[in-house]
Amino acid sequence: MQAAVMEESNVDTVEQPINTTTITNNQQEQAQLEQPSSPTSVATPTSTNSGTTSNPTPTFSYDDLFPALPANTSAPLSSNAAPACVRVTTSQKTQVLHVSGEERKSTESDKFGEGESKRICQQISKDTGAQIEIATGKNQSLTFLIKGKQNEILDARRRILIQFSMQAIKHVSIPKEHHKVILGRRGDRLHELERVTATRINIPTQTEESDVITISGTKEGVEKAEQEIRQLSAEQNKKCTDRTSVPKVYHPFIVGPNNENLAKLMEETGAKINVPPQSVQKDEIVISGEKDAVANAKAKVEAIYKEMEKKCSTVSVEVAKSQHRYVIGPKGSTLADILRITGVSVEMPPTDSPLETITLRGPQVALGNALTVVYQKANSVKSVEIEAPNWTHKYVIGRKGANMRQLEEECPNVNVFCLDDKIKLEGDPERVDQATNYLNDIVRNYLDHYTYAVMTVNPSYYKHIIGKAGANVNRLKDELNVNIYIEEREGQNTIRIEGPKEGVQQAQLELQEKIDKLENEKSKDVIIDRRLHRSIIGAKGEKIREIKDRYRQVTITIPSPQENTDIVKLRGPKEDVDKCHKDLLKLVKEIQESSHIIEVPIFKQFHKFVIGKGGANIKKIRDETQTKIDLPAEGDTNEVIVITGKKENVLEAKERIQKIQNELSDIVTEEVQISPKFYNSIIGTGGKLISAIMEECGGVSIKFPTSDSKSDKVTIRGPKDDVEKAKAQLLELANERQLASFTAEVRAKQQHHKFLIGKNGASIRKIRDATGARIIFPSNEDEDKEVIIIIGKEDSVKSAKEQLEAIIKDIDQVTEGEISVDPKFHKNFVAKRGEILHRISEENGGVLISFPRQGIDSDKVTLKGPKDCIEAAKLRIAEIVGDLEAMVTIDVVIPQRLHRTIMGARGFKVQQVTSEHDVNIKFPDRDATNPVEGLVNGTNGSGEDGDENVEPVRECDIIRISGRLEKCEAAKQALIDLIPIVKELEVPYDLHRTIIGPKGANVRQFMSTYDVHIELPPSETKSDLIKLSGTPAHVAEAEAALDKMIEEYEADRADRELRSYELKIDVDTQYHSKLIGRRGAVINKLRADHDVQISLPKRTDPDPRIITITGYQTNTEAARDAIMEIVGDLQDLYREVIEVDSRIHSHIIGHRGRTIRKIIEDYKVDIKFASSDDAQNNPNAVTIIGKEEDVENAKEVILNMAEDYTNEYLDNLPPSPQPQTVAAFLPGGNENGFVIKDAPWEKTNDRHGKSSAPNTQSQEDFPDFAAGGPAPVSSPLTSAWGPKN
Repeated sequence: MQAAVMEESNVDTVEQPINTTTITNNQQEQAQLEQPSSPTSVATPTSTNSGTTSNPTPTFSYDDLFPALPANTSAPLSSNAAPACVRVTTSQKTQVLHVSGEERKSTESDKFGEGESKRICQQISKDTGAQIEIATGKNQSLTFLIKGKQNEILDARRRILIQFSMQAIKHVSIPKEHHKVILGRRGDRLHELERVTATRINIPTQTEESDVITISGTKEGVEKAEQEIRQLSAEQNKKCTDRTSVPKVYHPFIVGPNNENLAKLMEETGAKINVPPQSVQKDEIVISGEKDAVANAKAKVEAIYKEMEKKCSTVSVEVAKSQHRYVIGPKGSTLADILRITGVSVEMPPTDSPLETITLRGPQVALGNALTVVYQKANSVKSVEIEAPNWTHKYVIGRKGANMRQLEEECPNVNVFCLDDKIKLEGDPERVDQATNYLNDIVRNYLDHYTYAVMTVNPSYYKHIIGKAGANVNRLKDELNVNIYIEEREGQNTIRIEGPKEGVQQAQLELQEKIDKLENEKSKDVIIDRRLHRSIIGAKGEKIREIKDRYRQVTITIPSPQENTDIVKLRGPKEDVDKCHKDLLKLVKEIQESSHIIEVPIFKQFHKFVIGKGGANIKKIRDETQTKIDLPAEGDTNEVIVITGKKENVLEAKERIQKIQNELSDIVTEEVQISPKFYNSIIGTGGKLISAIMEECGGVSIKFPTSDSKSDKVTIRGPKDDVEKAKAQLLELANERQLASFTAEVRAKQQHHKFLIGKNGASIRKIRDATGARIIFPSNEDEDKEVIIIIGKEDSVKSAKEQLEAIIKDIDQVTEGEISVDPKFHKNFVAKRGEILHRISEENGGVLISFPRQGIDSDKVTLKGPKDCIEAAKLRIAEIVGDLEAMVTIDVVIPQRLHRTIMGARGFKVQQVTSEHDVNIKFPDRDATNPVEGLVNGTNGSGEDGDENVEPVRECDIIRISGRLEKCEAAKQALIDLIPIVKELEVPYDLHRTIIGPKGANVRQFMSTYDVHIELPPSETKSDLIKLSGTPAHVAEAEAALDKMIEEYEADRADRELRSYELKIDVDTQYHSKLIGRRGAVINKLRADHDVQISLPKRTDPDPRIITITGYQTNTEAARDAIMEIVGDLQDLYREVIEVDSRIHSHIIGHRGRTIRKIIEDYKVDIKFASSDDAQNNPNAVTIIGKEEDVENAKEVILNMAEDYTNEYLDNLPPSPQPQTVAAFLPGGNENGFVIKDAPWEKTNDRHGKSSAPNTQSQEDFPDFAAGGPAPVSSPLTSAWGPKN
C-alpha cells in the first residue's frame, strides 16, 4: 500500500508599497503669499460697432485670475528605488492530500444530483470549517485540496482518510494504569493524537478488564500512533507514586510559610509533593515522580516530621472569638508571618465552632515570643458600635460619600459598617476612638434638627402625587429642602418624607391635602366602540373640545388607534365625572343614530332607474331623506345598495328605492317554514350551497332568521317565477335533511366500547357499512361516557341499534377460561414488554391474558373477558404455540451491499415482511466478511456451476429467517422481491424538466411516492433514456406513472397548439381605452367569457391599431365579434370638441380627478383632454363623447365652470416679470461682456503668428500635482499658455 502524499504551502502574502509626498511649511507659506487676494481690474477702452466711445468695460488679467502653481521643490523620486513594503501574512494554510487508487476505499455508486464523494466532503467541510475540493484521476485516485486553519486542516485530513482510504487495524496492549495518561485531561491528548496521525483510537473503559487499545487508519498513521502511545507508556513506567502518614499538626512545618518549605523540597528532589490543605482532616502526604526523586523526597519529609516531633511543645491560650480573624489575617497571612518569624505553628479552632482556645506548637524556646505576637495581633484592632437609626445612615455617609472621605483622611485604616440601627467601627484603638467622636457628633446633629414622617397612600394616587415628569415632588423638595421617597413593599405602600422638622411637617400637610382631594375624585371607564372615537373627537377636535370646556376639571382620555381598545377614561370630581359621562353617552347615541347602516338588495337591471337621468332620482332621495346612498360600481357584480344615516331616514330611503323596483317589475316576497336545526346544512360550508341556489334561481334574495330570533321563517324575495323555483328547492332540501336526521341512543359501559369498536375500528365500520347509519361514541369532554348516539334514516338507525345491543349483551357475559402452554414458550409471549400479548388482546376485544409468574412451574394461562373473545384468543395462542413448535430457520443469500435497500428507511420494509408473514428475520453483522463455502450469492444455496460472474458468499451476505416453513419460504420470496432492479425507459427529452420540477421538487416527490430511484441524463446529451431502479413492483408502478405523464404531455402539447391560434383585428386607437374599461373591467370580462388572451399594441409597435387575440379558433372569432360590436356601439356615439383654456383644465379635472369623474358619472359621457402630442396643435381642445343630449348637458357644465374660473382668477393675475439679460449686471450696462486680458488662446506661438490650441500632452501646460522627476516631452510645441512663471 502506498502512503498518502501530503503537500503544504502558505497562501496569499500581501505586499503593500507606501509612497509618501512631503510639502514643507516654507512651501505652504510661499503658496499663500503668491496667491492674490482678489483679481486686479484693469480699465481699457473698447470700441463699439458704430465707432463711438462708450463706458470702459472692466478687464481682468489672466495671471491674476489664474495664478501659477507654486514651484515643486520636492526631491524627485527615483523610479528604480525599491518601495517600502508591509508584509501581511495569513493564518490560512493549504494542503494537498492524495489517495491512490490502490488505497482508495470502495464506495457506493453516485446518487441522483451529486456524487456520494462530494456529499461526504461537504459534510466534512461543514463539521470542521475547512474548505475541501476533490478531483478524481484516471487511475481512480483521489486528490483533495484542503484550505483552512492548521487545526481545521488536521481534523479534515483525518476524516477524509477515514472515509476514503482503506483502513488498517492494530491492537496494542498497554497497562491499564497508563490509559488515563494517553487520554489526557478531558480526552484532549487522545483527540490531538487522532488529529495528528489521522487515525481512530479506541481505549477500553474503566469497567472493562481488557488493556488492549485498538488503532485504525492508514498504515503510516497507525504506526505513528502506536509509536506515540508506546512512548507515553514508557515514560509512565519510569514514574511512581508513594504515600507517607504524618500527623496533621506537623504539616505546617513541612509546608512552611506561604508553601516556601514545600516548594524548596520539590525543587531539590524533583518530585511532586501533595500535602492536604488545612481544611481537609487527612494525615496522608502523596509523593509522585521519578523513583529516586520520590524516595529522596519521602526521606526528607519524614526527617522533618521526626525532628519536629522531638522539639515541639504546645501552649494553649484563650482569645475572644471576635478577635480570631485578626490573628488569622487576610487569607491566613498573619499565621504565615508568625510561622516565618518564630517557627511556631498557630492552630485555630474552626470558624463554626464556639471554642475560643488557640494552640501554639513549636520549639520550647520560641513559644514565648510567638505567644506575644498572637496577643499583639489579637488586640491590634478595636471594635465599637454607635447607636444610629437606619434613616440617618445616608446623612452620616454624606453626599457622594463626603463624610466618609473626610473620616478616611483623618482616621485611616478604620473600617465602618452600617447595620440595621447601628454603625460599627473597627481599626486601631486610638483611631477608632477619634472616629467614634466624629460620627457621634454627626448623628446627634441630625437627630436634633432632622426628622421623618411616613404616610400610607393608595398606590393609584402615586402618579398624581408625583406629577408630570415629577413636577409636584420636585417642587416640594426644592421649596422645603426635604427628601420624599415612595416605597412599594409587600402589603405596604408608603411615602416617606425626611428633612428639617418644619419642612417635613409642611410637606406632610400639602401631601395630605392632595390625597384628600384625590380621594374625593372619581375615575370612570366608558366603553365606546372604537370606530366612533374619531366621530366623538370631531373635525379638528371640535366636539371633544366643547365637552372639555364644559367640564374643565375632568380629564378625558381617548385611546389612540394603535391601542386597539374601546375604553374611554374619565377622571375628576365625582359630580363632574357623572355629568360628563351622561353627556358623552348622549353624544354617542346621536352619532349612532346618524350612523345607522342598512343594505338593500336591488336587482342590477333596476340600478339605472334608481339613479335616474343625470342622477336626478338618487339625488332627490339623498336630499329629502338626508342619507348617504352608495351604489356598486359599474363593472361590479354586487347588487346591494348601502344606505347610511338616521334610522328613520334610512328606512324611508329604503322604502322609496324598493318602490322604484316594485313599480318596474313583479317582485314578490314569500316565507317558507323550515326548522332552524337544518339551517347550517342548507346554507352549506361558507354559504356555497345557498349561494348556488340563489344564482340558479335568477339571483333571488334568501334570508334566514338570526339565531336569537328563534324563528323558522325563511324569506325569499325576487321575481315571482324565480321565487317559486327557489322555494321548491329549499323545501326539497329540508325534506331530505328531515329524513336523514332520525336519532337513537344505546348505553354500554365505557370499558366495553373498545370491544364494540374492534381492532382499528373494524367492528363498528362493519355495522356502519351494513346499515348506513352514523354511530358516535362519547368523547373525553362528554359528561355521560356510556351513551352511544346513532344518527341516520329511521330504518338504518333501528337496524344498527339492534346489532349493537346484541353485541353489548354478549360482552356483558364476561367469563374466565384457561389454556395450557408449555413453560418453555412463555418467554416468547412476554418478551419485549408483552408485545405479543398486547396484540392478541387488541385483536380479541381487549381480553385479559395472565401467564404464570417467573419461578412458578405451571403451564396454565388464564384468560378473562367475553366468551367469544376468550375462544378467539385461545385459538390465536394455540396457533402461535404451533408456530413455535414447528419453527425452522432458513438462509437467504443476498449481497450485503443490498441489505440497506431491502431494510428500507428505519427498517420499514423488513418490518412489513416480518409482520405480514409472522416470522423473525435476522440480518448479519456487516463486519463478518469470512467466506462461506457451498453457497452462491443471490440464491438460497443452490447456485449454478460454472457461473464465473457470481460473487463469492460471505457471512455478512446470509440473512436468517425463523418461523413456520411455509411462512419462511414466503418471507424469503418477499425479501428476494425487494432486491432492486434497473430499467431503462424512453421519455421525451422535453418532458425531463417537468419530471425534475422546480429545484428538483417533482422528482423527489416522484421517488418518494413510488419508492424508486430515477436517474436522468445530463442536459447537454439531450438523451431520451432515463433509468429507474427499485424493486420490480415499484419500478412497474413508476413506469406506468411515467407512461401516463407522457400521454398527458402529448395531449397538452396538442392542446397548446390549438390554443396558440392568433387573430389580429384593426381597431382605431381612440377606442382602445374603452375596450380596456375602468381598471381593465371590460377587457378582463372579454378574456374570461371567451377564454382567450387579448393583447393591445405597445407604444413601440409599428402599427398601434392592431389588437391580437390568442386562443382556440372558435373562441378568438367570438371574441373578435364581441370587440367589433363594442366598437360599433362606440362609433354611433355623438362627439363634440369644445375650446377651453388649457390653464383651466386642471381645475375641471379636480383633485385626483374627482370633479371630472363626477361629471362623467352624472351625465354618462366620456371626456378627453388634449394629450402631449395633440397639445402642439390645439392645447385647449376638450372632447366630449356620448349621447347627443348628455354631451350637450356636460358641455354646458364645463363651459360654465371655465367661465367662472376665468372671471375669478385668470383675469386678476398680475403680468409676468420680464427676464433680465447678463448685461444688466455689468457696470454701466455695457453689453461687451466679461473680458479677460492676455489669455493663452490669444497668444501667438507658431512662426506664422497664429494662435494654436494648447498641447494637453505638455507637462509644462498641464503639470501633475506633487509629481516627482522631470516632465516627459512628447511634442516640440512651445506652450500655448506662455512662458513659465
